[in-house]
Amino acid sequence: MKVVVADDSRVMRQIVIRTLRQAGYDWWDIEEAENGADALTKIRANEPDFVLSDWNMPEMTGIELLRSLRGEGNETPFAFVTSEGSDQMREMAEQAGALFLIAKPFTADTFRDTIDPLLA
Repeated sequence: MKVVVADDSRVMRQIVIRTLRQAGYDWWDIEEAENGADALTKIRANEPDFVLSDWNMPEMTGIELLRSLRGEGNETPFAFVTSEGSDQMREMAEQAGALFLIAKPFTADTFRDTIDPLLA
């Protein structure tokens, strides 16, 4: 399964990837993107099966990335891993077509409990 993890923090991308591996997704082929614009380029070029994105990033935010993809007719499954998880943000994410929003800090169990039902 090809996955794009987008976050402007290299350290946070590595934490997300390590936690995904701890959650049992060590078979995923994960590509990193340093912001929404970089993610958009990589998604267009490589057609991943799933996108995990931060919300607040320079150049293009996560919600702008999601809206851009949906505006192009791209229905790649998309979710957020972000430091903010207000009800308003969750509603915006859902309305834009996100599968879920996981607020930081997170654990491997959080990923497993959220992602496993979607893969079944």
